[in-house]
Parts: sequence; C-alpha cells; structure tokens
Amino acid sequence: MTLTDILPSLRSSLPSHPHPEIWPVSTTAGVRGEVAVGGVSLTDLADRYGTPAYVLDETDVRHRCAAYDRAFGAGNVVYAAKALTCRALLRWIASEGLGLAVYSAGQLAAARSVDFPAERVVLHGDAKTTADLDAALDYGVGRIVIESPSEIARIAAAARPDGQRVLVRVLPEELGYPECAALPAPSDRDRFGLPAAELDDLVGRIVAQQRLRLVGLDIYLGSQLSRFGPAERAIRHLVVLLDELRRRHGVTLTELNIGGGHAVAHVHGEAELALDAFAVRVRTVLHAACLRLDVPEPRLMVTPGRAVVARAGVAVYRVLAVRRTADGHQLAAVDGGLSDNPRPALYGARYTATLLGRAGTATRPTTVVGRHDEVGDVLVRDTPLSSDLRPGDLIAVPASGAYQYAMASNYNLVTRPPLIGVRDGEARVLVRAETLADLLGRDVDA
Repeated sequence: MTLTDILPSLRSSLPSHPHPEIWPVSTTAGVRGEVAVGGVSLTDLADRYGTPAYVLDETDVRHRCAAYDRAFGAGNVVYAAKALTCRALLRWIASEGLGLAVYSAGQLAAARSVDFPAERVVLHGDAKTTADLDAALDYGVGRIVIESPSEIARIAAAARPDGQRVLVRVLPEELGYPECAALPAPSDRDRFGLPAAELDDLVGRIVAQQRLRLVGLDIYLGSQLSRFGPAERAIRHLVVLLDELRRRHGVTLTELNIGGGHAVAHVHGEAELALDAFAVRVRTVLHAACLRLDVPEPRLMVTPGRAVVARAGVAVYRVLAVRRTADGHQLAAVDGGLSDNPRPALYGARYTATLLGRAGTATRPTTVVGRHDEVGDVLVRDTPLSSDLRPGDLIAVPASGAYQYAMASNYNLVTRPPLIGVRDGEARVLVRAETLADLLGRDVDA
C-alpha cells in the first residue's frame, strides 16, 4: 500500500518529484514547496530545532506496526531495534504489541527504562559480551538466540533456575544467497550461526542443559528482500530440520523466525515487499511443508526493522554551497553528511532529496555532498533539484528512518542531530541534539 492509497489527495498535492511511496503516511504538501509531516511544517521544524535534524512520524510507525500485526498475527512480529532505537519509539512499539529484538546491553537498558515487557524481548548477536548476557538474563528476556556453540555453557551457567528459552540461528548455506537482496547477507564464512551439518550436535548439547529450553530456529536471509522465493526455500529447509531434530532428540520445536530484511523503497521505482501477499504465501508454504512431513506446525515469526521505521523518517539539511558545471550538473554541499548518514558510503544506499520552503525552478541533476572532506561523503547522487538552488535553502531526504540515527557518529567531532517526533500537528524532541559540551565531557584528560 502506498501513501496515495491512504491519502489520495497527495497524488496531486505533492510536488512532481517527491514520490508518495517513500514519504511518511501523514505527509502533506503545498504548491510552493511547503511539506508537512505529522501536521508540522518541515521548514518550521528546521527553524525551531536547527539542521541537520531527523524527523520521525509516529503515525507512520504505528501504521507499519499494525500492518505487520494484521499480516502475521499478534505476538508473531519482533521489531529489530538495530534499525532505530530511542525510548519514545520503544514505547510505540510496545503499545502496538510487537516484540523487540535487541543486540546489546545498551538497547536492553533502553527497553528496560520504558518497561518494555521482558517476555517479548529477544537477544541476538554474533558475539554477545558478558555484559549483554548478564543484562538479558537479569531482565528475564523471553528468548536468546544462540549463534555459536560457546554460548551454550555461558547462558546455561547464568540462567535462572526456571530455565531460559533459546532459539538456534541456522546458516542458510544450503539455500544460496538471494539474488533479489539489494544488500546481500555476508558469506557464511564471515559470520556465526550453525551450519545444518553441525546442528544435531549442538541441539544435543542444548537439550542436555537443564536450564535451557530450546523452543525454535532462527534464520537471516539478507536485506532489502522483495521476492518470496528465499523465504519459501528457508521455510522448507527449516521444516526438514524440525523433523530431523524431533526424530533424533525427541524435541518438538514450536517457533520459526525467518528474520526481516524486507525491502523498502528509498527512491522512486525501487522494489518493495508486498507484505500481505508475502504473509499469506509463507504461511501456506509452512502449512504444506509441515503437512508433508507430519510435523506439528510452529508459530511463524518475522523480525522487521527497516520496514517499520524507514519511511517514517525524514532528514532535513541546509544547503551551504552550490557549484554548477558546464555539463549541466549541480553540486550542493549541506551541513550534514557522513556523520549522520554513513549508509551511502558504507554500501551504496540510494536516496532522493526535495527542496523545501519554495517552489524553485526547472530541475537539474544534483549531487548532494556532506561537510566531512571525504571522497565517500555523498548523501544523494543525481537527484533532480531546482536549478536555482542556493546557499540557505532547505532540502529534505525522505525514507531516512532506518540506520541513520542508529549509525550516526562524531566524525570530525561533529555533533549528532536531534530526533524530532511529530504527530497531529505537534512536535517534540525525542533525542536532543548533541552539544560541544557533550563531546568534550567524555574527553577527561583536560
């Protein structure tokens, strides 16, 4: 479902180049470049909070949560906190009934600070530190995903007497890697998880531990997945493993988590995952595979991150300099860049940009670069922006909710931007902007 399906009036009201499928559901726009999200003008937000700034639409987040809940059923959707973590967002996620996949003691601390239900929390991670495991077990998280044999004894030794539920991550080596993944998974040689050939021994070790309760299998297939085939193959593969483990160890596993990585468009024309059709298809495949092997059908769970928050976010920048070349190209430097969005430099993520606050003139291809004096500090390549772009203009980069705030850094001792939540015409600071005092406060050798 696109934004114009929800708000048909946007088809005519948005300027010609912002495409509704990559903007938050609450977006409205005027004829002179005014764009509002959550009923709040992005231009006004920039004036009030400065730039760069991240804007997060609460209505859009809740809309995506509800869509996943309808598609997969209550209790079967776990939000991947690595995409974006802040306490307000975790409250929204909790109130919508989703679970939470965390990857560090820090994310656990954030969850605990808002009383996120511990039984709905899942701890992931290739290399869990002692602090991560201690925090998870102290909090009483619902599940821990075992990703290497060495974790078994560590978890069992510290688990509560009533037992800790665990899942095992299975490497999809027998499936190959999805050709449709825009951001493919790393090779099995480069990460942890259990090859199917080693699963039998590991499961034997887990079931021998009185304080561990093995409840299911977990798999990760890649990122920006838009087709159904990889998940279908994974489900059939996992059901075969369920059958083998039941016969060899007498354990009936009740959960399968097929991960997330569901594709979201960041620029017009990029593929998206058809969520409702995907949910129907994978449940059908699971039912047929279990019926064929006479395996009790487990709960089918998913762990979306990007798909929940990417389109809810908009990044706003101010143009600092403009250069035009003889071939008609335009280069714009803005007051953000690599430190607030490293994704284009890390793995070629693509974005588009929109001029805010004025109508502008005919467009020309424009590359938007950051302030960090690095060859890779490019936020947007060849996006159509007004040919009279000038210093002081504001631009917005939609689909910025996932992995930008989460990956932001202080490179060049640049302070990180604020995260501003919007809903129903009101804006509030979710995470304040960093200050120079924040930076210097940790540098104790004065």
